[in-house]
Amino acid sequence: QVQLVESGGGLVQAGASLRLSCAASGRTISNSGMGWFRQAPGKAREFVASINYSGGITYYGDSVKGRFTISRDNAKNTVYLQMNSLKPEDTAVYYCARKNSLLPPTVAGAYDTWGQGTQVAVSS
Repeated sequence: QVQLVESGGGLVQAGASLRLSCAASGRTISNSGMGWFRQAPGKAREFVASINYSGGITYYGDSVKGRFTISRDNAKNTVYLQMNSLKPEDTAVYYCARKNSLLPPTVAGAYDTWGQGTQVAVSS
C-alpha cells in the first residue's frame, strides 16, 4: 500500500513562492496519475492540479492557472507543486493524492490515497 507525505508548506508573504513535495513510499506511483487539492477553513476541498503517470498531461484549477506548476520525478517517487505569485486566498491545507479511477482528475472521488496535508499560509 502506498503512503503519501507532503512537505514544503509554510508562512509566506503575498507574491512569494513555495514548492510543495509529495513523497510516496510503499509502492511506486510511476504508473499512477497524481493530484493536488487544497482545503481552506470552512470551505470545500478544491482541485488544484493533476498530472498523468508520465508527466505529459497536466490540468489546473482556474484559480491557479499560470501561477502553479505540477511536476513529477518517477525515479524519486515524488510529485511537486511549484507555487508562484502566492495570494492570501491560496491559504489552505494542501493535499496530494493518487488517482485510481477513470473519473476526471479534477474530482476528489477519482483518488484513493491521500496524504496528511501541509499547511500553506499567505499573508497580505
